[in-house]
Amino acid sequence: MSPTIRAATPADRPAIERIVHDAYVGYLPRMGKKPGPMRADYAAVLATRRVDVVEEDGAVVGLVVLEREPEGMLLENVAVAPEAQGRGLGRLLLDHAEAVARAAGCTAIRLYTHVTMVENIARYTRAGYLETGRADADGFDRVFMAKSLG
Repeated sequence: MSPTIRAATPADRPAIERIVHDAYVGYLPRMGKKPGPMRADYAAVLATRRVDVVEEDGAVVGLVVLEREPEGMLLENVAVAPEAQGRGLGRLLLDHAEAVARAAGCTAIRLYTHVTMVENIARYTRAGYLETGRADADGFDRVFMAKSLG
């Protein structure tokens, strides 16, 4: 069965929390602390952000968290369960995020990641995102990236 994307519901929270944990736990040794997505209160995130999930065979295997900003859309988090990685689901979620941003009238989408997440930086670069800066933000060494949707 092909993957489908739908709006997340509060019932998806346990799956979302598991996916985020499993997708980010490998970065703990590099960063020396929990990455931002592992610190989030997903009950609050589900209540205040747009959260969409991707399902395969009825199981939630990935998610994307988006937040509308005055200047565009923030792609706050994209995560795929490790057992589902390598099948194009991350790219599917990125494309979905960009489509949501365009439908909302945004001309750009931005994101940030940690400097130690070099695989993600390369992945976002391949998807057309350009680095716009680096800075310490909220105690994290972040790389800021953006993509024009025009």
